[in-house]
Amino acid sequence: MTTAPDPTMEAIGQAVTEGRAGDGASARRKLLSLWHATGVTGDPLHRCSLAHYLADLHEDPAQALAWDVRALDAADAVTDQRVQEHHAGLHIAGFYPSLHLNLADNYRRLGSFEAATEHIDAATAHAPSLPRDPYGDLLRGAIQEAAEAIARRDRTRRASAPGSAA
Repeated sequence: MTTAPDPTMEAIGQAVTEGRAGDGASARRKLLSLWHATGVTGDPLHRCSLAHYLADLHEDPAQALAWDVRALDAADAVTDQRVQEHHAGLHIAGFYPSLHLNLADNYRRLGSFEAATEHIDAATAHAPSLPRDPYGDLLRGAIQEAAEAIARRDRTRRASAPGSAA
């Protein structure tokens, strides 16, 4: 399957790269602009991607949580066909471990350990969908690390959590 260029996904990728390079404020502005242009009823893949990356740009777990909830809600509306139009090898099932991990981690940091446990259990249940590659290994390790932090009732930021480029 040949994938067609997607200017919104390309713009998201460019903003994420910029944020990871240290200009989080600019990345956040660009992603928020794309979010507003997409709208709450826009392409669910765009909404999922935007919200997922916007969450990473917030140090405050409550702000990140709001974006992570939006990302999970949007993922529920994404089809495999739509994901594969963007990248032929992707499946929406592979998004869920990371989405639930992020929710679990934010709830944990906020001290809501029951909600954190529900989401880390969901991340664990979805982990078999992860690829057997360095990315999948990274996420499986982060799920384990977050589960251990939840069990300890530890509210501190995980060292392996996505960095805020604020």
